[in-house]
Amino acid sequence: MSTTTQIRTDWTKEEAEKIFNMPFNDLLFKAQTVHRENFNPNQVQQSRLLSIKTGGCPEDCAYCSQSARNDSGLSASKLMEVEKVLKEARKAKESGATRYCMGAAWRSPKDRDMAAIEMMIKGVKDLGMESCMTLGMLDDNSVKRLKVAGLDYYNHNIDTSERYYEKIITTRTFADRIDTLSRVKDAGIKVCSGGIVGMGEEQMDRIDMILTLATLPSHPDSVPINMLIPIEGTPMADVEKLDPIEFVRTIALARILMPLAHVRLSAGREDMSDETQALCFFAGANSIFMGDTLLTTDNPDEEEDNQLFKRLGIEPMPLEAHADVHPDVKNAQVETATA
Repeated sequence: MSTTTQIRTDWTKEEAEKIFNMPFNDLLFKAQTVHRENFNPNQVQQSRLLSIKTGGCPEDCAYCSQSARNDSGLSASKLMEVEKVLKEARKAKESGATRYCMGAAWRSPKDRDMAAIEMMIKGVKDLGMESCMTLGMLDDNSVKRLKVAGLDYYNHNIDTSERYYEKIITTRTFADRIDTLSRVKDAGIKVCSGGIVGMGEEQMDRIDMILTLATLPSHPDSVPINMLIPIEGTPMADVEKLDPIEFVRTIALARILMPLAHVRLSAGREDMSDETQALCFFAGANSIFMGDTLLTTDNPDEEEDNQLFKRLGIEPMPLEAHADVHPDVKNAQVETATA
């Protein structure tokens, strides 16, 4: 692995826009070059995602079936029992997952639920897997408890650009999301943050979303890029589908601007062709969610992924390979030289 990659947090909008709009072949070549400098190009990290508390969320996210304000027909559930969560985690490990992600449809966790959350984290860690939680906004006390419990990653997506944000969410601000990311990073928990494309935003919004993440004081360790899955009963049920080439460009921009992040090809793979997914991997995506369900939406089943990986010569990334990257992220000098 190269140690000469420049890690920059001072990217400008003009630079990002120029990179995004490079001739497609040049963009892919640049992204693949950066990728090869920092990762095995034929390995993909595999995570499993479980909804540990579904539906009834008070937020009004226009894309989400779990919002109590959207008429998606999804019923609210209580927080899952710890042992049921760990049973699913064991299955995930047996199928090859190295990271277990748990999501609860909350605005923020309540104190009464934290003890169970801590037990889930410790149980996943005891299985020898990385743990990840997504629980909404966090205060200092919640962050501290998650850190003590041993949480590896906290997911909190910024969703879109700051400009477009108010068009999809009004119950919390863009600044609220950045604040939670800062609390997580300051506590020493790895940050997982990305967004959703194909929500009717403009190209510049996709660029700005990636740019926001790439100009944080330090880059997220994982960057999930989701393609909108239109869901009946939500305000975005009839949004026009995004051009797959635009999606691949977004992946490539994330790889170039954040060289050491795991860029995750996330929701929406069920509707992507094998060719689109292959282009995403070539553009620098090196992480996926495995399993046939992502929270409340469909995902390719394991056999489909295994067949695609076989055709592409891709292997699952071993857990020990993750550790090669994170110290570099922590210790890398921020370079201000122009690209």
